[in-house]
Amino acid sequence: MKEITVRELHQMLKNDEPIQLIDVREEYEYEICHLKNTTLIPVAEIPDNIDKIQKDKTVVIYCHHGVRSANVINYLKKTHQFTNLYNLAGGIHAWAVHIDITMKTY
Repeated sequence: MKEITVRELHQMLKNDEPIQLIDVREEYEYEICHLKNTTLIPVAEIPDNIDKIQKDKTVVIYCHHGVRSANVINYLKKTHQFTNLYNLAGGIHAWAVHIDITMKTY
């Protein structure tokens, strides 16, 4: 599985690279903290929202620490042959610790 660090993602966002961000946490978690321009698709809703996941650009999928997003990526690769997915190593928590220390954590 391909992974991206929070520092790499931060640089991509600063460079305005064409990426899609997908948060697979629950809505109450998303409300605590999330990255700008993120599409929220909780894990249980992924099968019904495949059409919202782009295939023509880099897609970074994240959760709290990176476990749920890794499971989603494995599912999407096996069942829908996605090849453009990256797991955010350490999830939103790593972002809050290493990139944006003002972000709420839980």
